[in-house]
Amino acid sequence: MQGTKDLTTGPILHQLFKLAGPIMATSFVQMAYSLTDMAWVGRLGSEAVAAVGAVGILTWMSGSLSLLNKVGTEVSVAQAIGQKDEQAARAFASHNITIASLIAIAWCTLLFVFARPVIALFNLAPDISEASVSYLRLVLAGLPFFIVSATFTGIFNASGRSRIPFAINAVGLILNIVLDPLFIFVCGWGTDGAAIATATGQIAVFLLFVYQLKVRRTLFPGLRFYTRLKRRYTSRVLHLGTPAALLNLTFAFINMYMCKIAASTGGHIGLMTLTAGGQIEAITWNTAQGFSTALSSFVAQNYAAGKVPRVLKAYRATLWLTGCIGIVCTALFVFLGEEIFAIFVPEPAAYLAGSVFMRIDGYSQIFMMLEITMEGMFYGMGRSVQPAVISISGNVLRIPLAVYLVSIGLGVSGIWWAISLSSILKGVCALCWFYRLKSIHLRTDSYLPQGQ
Repeated sequence: MQGTKDLTTGPILHQLFKLAGPIMATSFVQMAYSLTDMAWVGRLGSEAVAAVGAVGILTWMSGSLSLLNKVGTEVSVAQAIGQKDEQAARAFASHNITIASLIAIAWCTLLFVFARPVIALFNLAPDISEASVSYLRLVLAGLPFFIVSATFTGIFNASGRSRIPFAINAVGLILNIVLDPLFIFVCGWGTDGAAIATATGQIAVFLLFVYQLKVRRTLFPGLRFYTRLKRRYTSRVLHLGTPAALLNLTFAFINMYMCKIAASTGGHIGLMTLTAGGQIEAITWNTAQGFSTALSSFVAQNYAAGKVPRVLKAYRATLWLTGCIGIVCTALFVFLGEEIFAIFVPEPAAYLAGSVFMRIDGYSQIFMMLEITMEGMFYGMGRSVQPAVISISGNVLRIPLAVYLVSIGLGVSGIWWAISLSSILKGVCALCWFYRLKSIHLRTDSYLPQGQ
């Protein structure tokens, strides 16, 4: 199949690292959009950070929706490639792009129309709320392109061509970095300038993907972006992607409620700490997610081809790596939390509050790495329900746990403990559930592909 790479033969570790490196770098680039905005907006004060942070939860929801097609693409296209079925790989790619476009238009229209009622849920001061509404509506200019670009990324990852999404997203980030200070300070647009810079970068990324697939025809020459949906492919895409989207969408809704608790308990400093701290934590999360996504694509091809020993070797190598990274991140968060937080929000009250969040959250980093690594294994085997059940259950637990810990006098720190303890629980449960599944479906003397 033109442009694709066969991951079912050759040195396992070399292929895994070659695939994971660009994916991880792409995750950092996408994360850097928010961090860049936060770093520049942070110079405007904690209230500006709170305004952007409130919208960050909604853009997080948009990213969660994009996972329906990103995960659906990575698994369905990769398994088709592993089975040497070019027609199916092409059809799955087209269906995912079509579905992603429909979701993007519907979701962004909904957010634009109901921007004020949605922002009102955060109970922010009137001036901060108004800034959030304006920021949100400007960001929406780029969100549809961001959602569809996630599907394009999935197509390239599934095909073993993860360097191309990295290069494209890096161009978008550089554009955002250049435009942020120009629009925020030189043009005097404040938080609106950050939104315009982000949207511009996302549109540029989309156009570069179109160039690669339509003009250069890097993958699947003649690939149709929009096709008449067929039940066979649509049902498979939804079966694979819906649990992943629901997992992250539920997480976003729960985090929105946690933001509301943080705002009512600690004011705008509490909200700022949770949103800014969550974006800093994304450094750990995106590192693990890069390896998890690479593992998912690698496992999908090899599992579909019946090469279980290769699957297990890749799993062990990835688990060892993410575990080591988790230990390092725990040390950094616990001992250097204040210094790290101050890089992004240099206001004393902000980084002192942020250091408490970083220390408490730091204890769970290795367990978060564990959960995300297991997620990649589940996805690669075509089993997206298990990680969804684990994550949704653990995240829902955060709300009553946070309310209880706040009520017994821990204050806003009780919210941070609820987040940390639930992450530890999710990591342990994911490992236990995977080992149960592994004993049945990943035996080297018995191969039975599921969900084909």
